[in-house]
Amino acid sequence: MAMTTAAKRAAFRAMHDEGCFVLPNPWDAGTARMLQGLGFKALATTSSGYAWSCGRPDGASSRDEVLEHLRVIVGATDLPVNADFESGYADDAEGVARSVRMAVETGVAALSIEDSSGNPSAPVRSVDEAVARLRAARAAIDEARSGTLLVGRAENFFLGRPDIDDTIARLRAYSAAGADCLYAPGIRTREHIVAVVKAVAPKPVNLLVGSTSEFTMQDIAAMGVRRVSVGGALARAAWGGFLRAARGLDQGRFDGFADATPGSELNAFFERNGMPR
Repeated sequence: MAMTTAAKRAAFRAMHDEGCFVLPNPWDAGTARMLQGLGFKALATTSSGYAWSCGRPDGASSRDEVLEHLRVIVGATDLPVNADFESGYADDAEGVARSVRMAVETGVAALSIEDSSGNPSAPVRSVDEAVARLRAARAAIDEARSGTLLVGRAENFFLGRPDIDDTIARLRAYSAAGADCLYAPGIRTREHIVAVVKAVAPKPVNLLVGSTSEFTMQDIAAMGVRRVSVGGALARAAWGGFLRAARGLDQGRFDGFADATPGSELNAFFERNGMPR
């Protein structure tokens, strides 16, 4: 029997209480179903993976498009879904609140709000502005009495500003503004990871592992991280396979199909685990 939205949100929140889990990022209904079938306990959307599947760069999707994407992913799986909700798809805090209310209605178990501005000359919002936007998101979630988990993201390292002190100050401010989980995508060293975990304790920390890493899940758990997401890495891996095969075709070769999953295997999986007609 499928879990209710409330049950999925409660289960997802409980997953953050102890241990460390992987939160893989599908970009369509098929990848969501496959990840569920592989035994993962929760999923997260990826703004980049979704945008590329639509033929756009990351950040070019509209709020309505993203909301529909969230409904597709939530409807495709029985697992809790954490939404990559970028910076809230609004110019001000009031707009963020409206966007968050709409995101909550899609059934997601969690959503993240980041402090990126989209402005190349000032890519990171001021702390005061970012805090106001997170407080608005927190209020919208609380007013809906949804139990949706709020993730606060500090984008410094992602946006070419690798300042760990400012990142930690921001994460602490976002925690005080009501974020349930904290996230600084782009931090990679043990020193930085441990510093972030200690700075916001006891609240949980999400770590992005978007490429090959010197750390195992056991290493990451030992640092106190509660969850690991991979962002657009699975989508990029799929694009990598596609491009290797396509470029081989362009050169008259077919060896790019050597590692292709057999159609019979995919058909068998989706016959057992596919979306209802």
